[in-house]
Amino acid sequence: MAENCINRKLYEAIVRFDESDEAKEYYYDIMDRKTGKLTAAGWEETTRDVILRVYGVLFCEDTGLESGQPAGTDDVAATADRLYIGSVGYDSEHWYRMKYHFPVIDDDNYDRFAALVISDLRSGPLHDAAMNEGKMLIVGEADPLHMTAEKRRNQKTKAAMLPGGEG
Repeated sequence: MAENCINRKLYEAIVRFDESDEAKEYYYDIMDRKTGKLTAAGWEETTRDVILRVYGVLFCEDTGLESGQPAGTDDVAATADRLYIGSVGYDSEHWYRMKYHFPVIDDDNYDRFAALVISDLRSGPLHDAAMNEGKMLIVGEADPLHMTAEKRRNQKTKAAMLPGGEG
């Protein structure tokens, strides 16, 4: 089952993805794992499909993505700069994408970025911080890169958290 695969071990494999062949192998093994369910298109769903669908539901409501559809490259790229840890800011401690070194979101890594966010929310340090310190993943308005610091501080935000917390 995909939910059992979206855990701390997947999070750690994504964080170590560029450093280790074992991490890459584990990541691809989990992401390509079949869930036993059929998609609306009729093929067997993978963990990747589940993660991209969850990412789409949580973060892509204003990208034109139809409800329940998996997020694509453009959807993830359009939302990656809107994710903040704990508070809205413009530094590597608060801006999720910068903290995890994803300078470009493209066809090669959009699913890895989505998997990082979802696994972090479910059982990574962000989940732990939410449980222990009250920190959350904050979703800001579109295009924070072109906002002034004052506009970023005053933007409309919402918190995102997933249940879970398995090792």
